[in-house]
Amino acid sequence: MESVPETFTVTPDLLRKFDRPGPRYTSYPTAVEFSETYDAAAYCDSLAAAAVHTNDPLSLYVHLPFCEHRCTFCGCNVVITRHREVAQKYLTYLHREIREVARRLGDRRKVVQYHWGGGTPTYLNIGEMRELQQVVTGCFEILPDAESAIEVDPRVTTREQIDLLRSMGFNRLSMGVQDFDPDVQAIINRNQTERQTRELFAYSRGAGFGSINIDLIYGLPLQKAETFAKTLDSVIELRADRVAVYSYAHVPWLRTQQKGFDPAMLPSGEQKLDLFCLAREAFLRAGYRPIGMDHFAVPEDELARAVQTRTLSRNFMGYTVKSAPDMIGVGVSAIGDVAGAYAQNQKKLPRYYDAIDAGSLPIDRGYRLSADDQTRRFVITQLMCNFYLEKRTVEERYGIVFDREFARELAELASPDGLIANGFVTATRETLQVEPLGRLFVRNVAMLFDRYRLDKEAGARVFSQTV
Repeated sequence: MESVPETFTVTPDLLRKFDRPGPRYTSYPTAVEFSETYDAAAYCDSLAAAAVHTNDPLSLYVHLPFCEHRCTFCGCNVVITRHREVAQKYLTYLHREIREVARRLGDRRKVVQYHWGGGTPTYLNIGEMRELQQVVTGCFEILPDAESAIEVDPRVTTREQIDLLRSMGFNRLSMGVQDFDPDVQAIINRNQTERQTRELFAYSRGAGFGSINIDLIYGLPLQKAETFAKTLDSVIELRADRVAVYSYAHVPWLRTQQKGFDPAMLPSGEQKLDLFCLAREAFLRAGYRPIGMDHFAVPEDELARAVQTRTLSRNFMGYTVKSAPDMIGVGVSAIGDVAGAYAQNQKKLPRYYDAIDAGSLPIDRGYRLSADDQTRRFVITQLMCNFYLEKRTVEERYGIVFDREFARELAELASPDGLIANGFVTATRETLQVEPLGRLFVRNVAMLFDRYRLDKEAGARVFSQTV
């Protein structure tokens, strides 16, 4: 059955008013608040606290940072090299970290969500992939119904690798596409033919991967509505189970490779919004269901079902229905969420190696959440994932009176030029609901409940635009 997109209008004045720098809220508080005062010793304490809950499952993220070429749009922590021995050395240290983290978790070893991210995980050869999986499964129990996902690059991933991944129990692939237009690909240094993607997609389906995700990006240099529409048609024809349509985050002050093209090549704010609306309408008309702020899924996908029951969740690995109370991150720059604290590993290989050689866990910085942080994290997650919040749920979960705890935020929400007046949010005595127009600006909605936002707005440039 065809889905009909909701209709709404975004005026230039509305876009100018609300398209401003803001977090994506992959975490709350955001990584800007992380500090070196949370160190390896603090992380060991967090692992010890998590180890007590032996029956609770874990999420496990493994960061594999290597790529052969640098894409100019990329915002990930990557290592660009064609010297394969660099990856071999890294894996020996990664294996040591995995074993040490598992040791500190004691008998708590069950994993319900498992992800290899990058970089390009399929940069590894067959032997390296097999050995890494053996180390992981020797330390942790990947549950039979776990979501086991990996990011693959159609330009470098082989059929032999796909067969191996399936035999090792991986059940979901995420393929980066971004845009099939050759001019866009040339300027972002990612030359990937549609044929390469189609062939890998078809082979992966035949190999037994029942869930395949495709990643697109809107707002890239030289991107135009007429050419992006052709990419959308091609992706819809593939019938990927999930599609992510990410906003390009232009942060050249943080990612110097983004200085590799003239910013005048970027679409304007209005043009960028038009690109996303084009994608949204295309996927909804093709029967996909909207997921969170920038994902779409076929109706039978578990994410789509979770939206219907308002049980969708989100962590550093993305939208999920398999989230666990604690998430372990291993590998350079990986972030974990353990026992009420965030912990991020060293971002540079030499420091990562030095810490492990010194017999320490390679923590660079982190953050221990306060009771207020945990309450606000829940509120922000519910609004961003399910576009709906019951005040009573928050009150029962965190022992507060919602209207008193968030009196300032509710007053701002209901102000004459606030989010309610602009049609973003509907409020009753019992609930808050993000309306279709507000979903385009859901990062702005979340920012309202961010206690640290005033400091961010007054400080140096940190975040990309919200639209």
